[in-house]
Amino acid sequence: MKSLLKKLVLFSAGHTYSNLSRLFLRLFVGVMFLHICTQQLMHLSDGMHQGFDGFLGMSAGTSMTALLVMEVICAACIMFGFMTRYAVLPPLVMMCMAENIILQANTSQVVSVLNFQPGYPIMFIGIFLYILLAGPGKISLDYIIAVHLVDQNEENDIIERA
Repeated sequence: MKSLLKKLVLFSAGHTYSNLSRLFLRLFVGVMFLHICTQQLMHLSDGMHQGFDGFLGMSAGTSMTALLVMEVICAACIMFGFMTRYAVLPPLVMMCMAENIILQANTSQVVSVLNFQPGYPIMFIGIFLYILLAGPGKISLDYIIAVHLVDQNEENDIIERA
């Protein structure tokens, strides 16, 4: 009985599904981010951006549109695993700013402007930090590109030696 338990524990410890779980997490956060982005996009013409302050000298509508484009591009890159650690940084900063706004302002006004319920930014911050630290995993374009570059470098080394 003891050896059977030992085999089961050792088998399950050595065969984790970390790459599959990273894929699921990337897909989950990408779909959630796209969902929030589409909600914001639908309400953009309703004057939702009036309560939103512009940044970098842009008007409120222009800066909101820039944020929506950034959200879509970063969500797609995160879902496909393309430049994942770089694609996580802008949304991470945006979520930190959103949480700061939620903590400082009237919650009902912020929820109408950002379409965020209190607690959403913290959830996204945690997920983005995990993706930033753990990386995209083997089921990603980053991994495929890295393997291709390593294979190409090995072929160049073989050609140079000949």
